[in-house]
Amino acid sequence: SALDEGTDPWGVKVERVEVKDVRLPQQLQRAMAAEAESTREARAKVIAAEGEQKASRALKEAADVMAESPGALQLRYLQTLSSISAEKNSTIIFPVPIDLLRGQLA
Repeated sequence: SALDEGTDPWGVKVERVEVKDVRLPQQLQRAMAAEAESTREARAKVIAAEGEQKASRALKEAADVMAESPGALQLRYLQTLSSISAEKNSTIIFPVPIDLLRGQLA
């Protein structure tokens, strides 16, 4: 090895070299930190985008179910009303399909 070339004339054999302390220049430390931060940000954006994609799929599936069953949509209205009224003590005006009230009005 290159180390042996320098030590052979002295009769010294190098078996192992250890690095105990490495001091990186401040500029290099800052560059490495910036690179690590941008990598973390990129990863977070990918995770957020995947979450949005899953949420969009779930919303589409829910919309499909509600489109097939008007009763499911009315139940969702009632669930939403219930959760809103539990949170705040106020008057709520909520649109209700007229079909829901036909049986009570006749």
